[in-house]
Amino acid sequence: MRIPGFRVVGGLVLAVLLSVTAVGVPAAASPGRAPREFVDLRAIDPTILHDIRYFTPHNFVGRRVHGYLAPRCLLTRPAAEALREAQRRLVPLGYSLKVYDCYRPQRAVDDFVRWAERLADQRMKAEFYPRIDKTTLFRDGYIAAKSGHSRGSTMDLTLVKLPAKPQRPYFPGEPLRPCYAPDRFPDNAVDTGTGFDCFDTLAHTDDPRVTGEARANRQLLKGTLEAVGMKNLPEEWWHYTLRNEPFPDTYFDFPVTRHSLHPGSRLAG
Repeated sequence: MRIPGFRVVGGLVLAVLLSVTAVGVPAAASPGRAPREFVDLRAIDPTILHDIRYFTPHNFVGRRVHGYLAPRCLLTRPAAEALREAQRRLVPLGYSLKVYDCYRPQRAVDDFVRWAERLADQRMKAEFYPRIDKTTLFRDGYIAAKSGHSRGSTMDLTLVKLPAKPQRPYFPGEPLRPCYAPDRFPDNAVDTGTGFDCFDTLAHTDDPRVTGEARANRQLLKGTLEAVGMKNLPEEWWHYTLRNEPFPDTYFDFPVTRHSLHPGSRLAG
């Protein structure tokens, strides 16, 4: 499921591309290794909270997603530095950013596609897509063969009121509640009207049904991130992309682990 004009870097796809042409592939990219432009967010700002859901079973698939070998947020350096600036603005207001997902390897996106095609696997439906028929996930745009996350400058995130309360773990098999319900899974983040990865129109950033404190929290997140050069995906209040991303047409496939980074990229700069 390849989109013409796009490049996927990593694994077998990279080998095929290199056998045809070497034009357009970043010189520093190699199978299993990120370009030097990628960094670990903790090396740029260790105060930003992490809740990397695809490393855990608490996501719409219900298990760890392929390619997530560590609970880390890898991003291009400009995207990570923009988040550092957003955090600098939020902390005096009594808030911290919390990231759910950052760079996402193509193999993880492929894993989502395979999951969506297995219609009988609906173990997490009651929480993440209670009002959506799984057969419509592609049509409605919830699942796609390509994700901006694979370009390294897109992230999913929220706000946490300081001092941050502990985040209780999810226990596989526990009763699930709809992601838009008042008694949904107890995230330590501020109220934004729905949980993360809620496949529902209530997750649209400006949905008029979301009012009061939840709407104000969405707007605080949006206004802060837009001020540091991010743009929001209107269908997902948690989804932001750096406007001037370094790799607008390149989809990478190295795994999410600190060892994918060049040694110099692991250090704060």
